[in-house]
Amino acid sequence: MLHCKMNPDRPREECGVCGIFDHKDAAKLTYFGLYALQHRGQESAGIVTSDGDKIYQHRGMGLVPEVFSEEILQSLIGNISIGHVRYSTTGESNVVNAQPFTATHLGCTLSVAHNGNLVNIRALREELEKDGSIFQSTMDSEVVIHLMARHSHLGFDEAILKTVSKIKGAYSMLLMTEKKLVAVRDPNGFRPLCLGKLNNGSGSYVVASETCALDLIEAAYIRDIEPGEILIIDENGLNSLYMEKAERQSCCIFEHVYFARPDSDIFGFNVYQSRKRMGEILARECKIDADFVMPFPDSGNYAAIGYSQASGIPLEMGVIRNHYVGRTFIQPTQSMRDFSVRVKLNPIRSFLEGKRVIIIEDSIIRGTTGRSRVRSLRDVGVKEVHMMISCPPTRNPCYYGIDFPSGGELIANAKTIDEIRDHLGLDSLHYLSIEGLVEATGISADNFCLACFNGDYPVAPDKDFHKLALGSKC
Repeated sequence: MLHCKMNPDRPREECGVCGIFDHKDAAKLTYFGLYALQHRGQESAGIVTSDGDKIYQHRGMGLVPEVFSEEILQSLIGNISIGHVRYSTTGESNVVNAQPFTATHLGCTLSVAHNGNLVNIRALREELEKDGSIFQSTMDSEVVIHLMARHSHLGFDEAILKTVSKIKGAYSMLLMTEKKLVAVRDPNGFRPLCLGKLNNGSGSYVVASETCALDLIEAAYIRDIEPGEILIIDENGLNSLYMEKAERQSCCIFEHVYFARPDSDIFGFNVYQSRKRMGEILARECKIDADFVMPFPDSGNYAAIGYSQASGIPLEMGVIRNHYVGRTFIQPTQSMRDFSVRVKLNPIRSFLEGKRVIIIEDSIIRGTTGRSRVRSLRDVGVKEVHMMISCPPTRNPCYYGIDFPSGGELIANAKTIDEIRDHLGLDSLHYLSIEGLVEATGISADNFCLACFNGDYPVAPDKDFHKLALGSKC
């Protein structure tokens, strides 16, 4: 059995974090929180707990239910915990790089779980290594541990303020000591992070990447962690420290386009509603005559609903998804053309033959999978294939935690829209405008990072920065 390669035409997931403070079932609640966040990373998972004196941890490669058993969860003792699901955007794909990352310095243990990318990682690591730091992994997240240790003589609050003053980029982080849970969000607010409270009559708090994790464990949403906020939760309650303000807020708009679950509220707005609005605005920006609208499930489902309702063109599911395809399957022979596409999605031949269809997709990255999917529709006799993309052309790489390839690998960086249309074998191709995308979220454009569309990077990476900054491969 070989691992099925992830779809190269989709943005790769980032990471998800979840933490619990002051609950006797902290590990199990974190497990369910990570279960809700599984879409953010399917490579590895880990949980670290504290009973106030001792740290317990378990990390492994695979999905959350593959990594944790009931027996393992019972062994993770304590009422404080942090957990992490990972897709590597920096560092190698192996268990050494699974998070949370834990280290002990001068008798104090610190664990960190990180979603995002540090864009000055190479310079920081070289500086720390010259001063004697010995790294155990190739993750950018480990730098935080070493910086905290370097400044530990200043006390915890000052140490963390000094640490965040040195790092640049995107980070929504959870840190845990024997007695504290700390939530940190970078000054630009690239990645989401929210605070909730469990309804158990005590001071049990939850911090998670998305509100869907709060929903699953029946925690009430309180608020988002603010950009630049360091929220410390301990026996004294909640206390916030603040970093120096960024010139602008730069929330990642791709959370609304693709990453977040549709049942989450991200940056103050519901993802389901924003994706549906993307489809509605697409219908306003581009009118096509067709027999029906359909998504390639599941990525375009919600925008397709919006497009259908706004245009009056019926919505149909002309392609059926096989929900039982796991992460592995026996690889086909060369003669079995497009097997990896057909094993997941199969067109309904008798329904599609002779029809004019509008396909709704959320994005095109390289164009390889889209080309195969369009060809499968032509093979069953579809008369016309029009494609609508519910975001603008993705022309620039992301340095802040999304595994977009280099600019040269992005099809919209190398080809015009007409050339992409011809490459995919479409009758027409239309992208949502940047203005339309921003309108769909209900949030001001000034609050978003749109660099993958317009090249305007809010935090400049170091000159030699690369997403695989340490020279390793995912």
